[in-house]
This record gives sequence, structure tokens and C-alpha cells, in this order.
Amino acid sequence: MDINAKRTELDQQISALYRERMKLNEEIASEDLEFREFLKSAIENAPLNWPECASVACQGVEGANSQEAAETIFRYPDLMYFKNFEAVFSAIESGLCEYGVLPIENSTAGSVNKIYDLMVDHKFYIVRSTRLKIEHNLMVKPGTKLREVTEIFSHEQALMQCEDYLKENFPDVKLTACGNTAEAARKVAESDGKYAAICSSRCTQLYNLENVRPSIQDHDSNYTRFICISKTPQIYPGADKTSIMATVPHKPGSLYHILGKFEEKGYNLIKLESRPIPATDFEFMFYFDYEASMYHHEFINTLCELDNLCDSMTYLGSYTEKI
Repeated sequence: MDINAKRTELDQQISALYRERMKLNEEIASEDLEFREFLKSAIENAPLNWPECASVACQGVEGANSQEAAETIFRYPDLMYFKNFEAVFSAIESGLCEYGVLPIENSTAGSVNKIYDLMVDHKFYIVRSTRLKIEHNLMVKPGTKLREVTEIFSHEQALMQCEDYLKENFPDVKLTACGNTAEAARKVAESDGKYAAICSSRCTQLYNLENVRPSIQDHDSNYTRFICISKTPQIYPGADKTSIMATVPHKPGSLYHILGKFEEKGYNLIKLESRPIPATDFEFMFYFDYEASMYHHEFINTLCELDNLCDSMTYLGSYTEKI
């Protein structure tokens, strides 16, 4: 081939590649603008003050820790109880309830993995969070002796948070996980056997139980963090935490580059969680919680940059935590 013809052919290829690159730049700029407008709308459409009254979905039955969390987040919540966590997500998506309250991690037992797994399948936004100090109590029906107890019921997280106590004091007693600590209390109250429940102190009067061993958790500093979710994005004044989930390119250094984007700007990573993606070959979804003001222009720029570094990114919400 003539050398000039070859050069012309290469120039044409370079020109085509350049036009393709410019088109991608326009698409990226359009996506960035769309995301910025989305965040702007979430800020503008949120009321200035957090609502005192709202319909709130919780998992479990009356007396659950989720109830206490909802009553911490809202002054007058209209509570609706659901059998499992997925039903809470569905209640929000369908509009049956305005908000949902879900436990996401515990200082002793770690993350509530079921919640993270459900996040992939549901559309929602985190609009607030809270932390509760959790005290677990061993309760029985009045008249039941501890030496007579053959089975102890509670939520799997509560059983883990009392693991050392149970091993030491009830090594041969059967431990059975329930959907909720309050459900365990109700189960014991309605039973005829010699059973016990690990649950909150409010279950004493609710289910007419006797609190025979108060505060049996392995660590006194035992806190559970709950998130409050909504169908619509709402960024209230003072939002200083942001949660996202993302998949990253399957090559060395991908996660490092993403974390580095925030580190170089000085934003504090307060939570990093990974969960396997079902039906994939060792691929993971990553969850990030960052501490930064949502009103900081540079933080929004960083979120846009992150979107371009990930295979996929889902914005979960910006919010404050009520203590």
C-alpha cells in the first residue's frame, strides 16, 4: 500500500475515533447534568422540617426494636407491621406506607446481610437513620423456672448478640431463631411449654411475661443502626451522610481507584460492605457510606466522577442520623 494512502486511512480512523470520543463526552456530561438535577430536585422537594406524623412500615410485631426506632425517628408514627423485611420494602414501593424502618447493622453482630441483599431488588431512598442502644432480656411466662427452660426463642441477631451468655448459662438448651424479638415474646406467651424469649423490656407488659434476666447482651455497648426509607428521594436540611451501591470493573485496582477519589478530597468513608451478586461468578455489589455535606459542590462532583468509574452506581440517599 502507498504510504500516503496508508496515512490517509489512519487519519480517517483517528477522526472517527475522535468523533466517537466526543459523543461519549456529551453522553457523560448529559448523565452528570441529569444526576445534578435529580439531587437538586430531591433537596427542593423535601419539606424544611422532618414530619412528626407518618405511616411507617416495620418488620415484626408490637414491642419490636424497629418500633422503638420508628418512635425515635417520628414523634407520632402510624405503625404497620409486616412479617419480613422484604414486605417492608414492598410496602414502600407500592405506596402502602410513606416510610419504612429497617435494621442495617449492629455494633456486636455486624451487618444485617438480608437487608443489603434486598437493596439490590428494590427501589427506595434512605432519608434518615438512627442508632439505638439495644438491651436484651430473658423472659418467661410467670411461674416458669429457668432450670425448666428447654428452648429459647429470639431473632438471629439477638441470639448472636447474647452468644457468650447463652453458652455459659444454657449450653444444652435449644436456640430457635424467629422473625423478630417481639414475635419470640408472643410465641412464649402463647405457648404451654417451658420456653423463654430474648426480647426488649417493653414486652414484659405487652405479653405478660416475667423478666428473669435483664440486660444479657454480651457487650454493654450494644447498638443497632436503623435506616428510614422512602419511595421518593428527600434530602432534608443538614444531610451529612450519603449511601451508594456500585459494581466495579473486574480488574486489579478498580476498588482502589474509587476509594482514592474520595480520599484525595478528604471525604470520610464510614462504611464499606460487599455482598455477592446472585447468579454471577464471584462478582460483588459494594455499599459505601460517606460522611460529607450534601451541600458541598465538590462532593457532588466526586459522586459524578464515581459514576463514571463504576460499571453501575445506584444513589441510595443523603440524610442525617438521629441519636
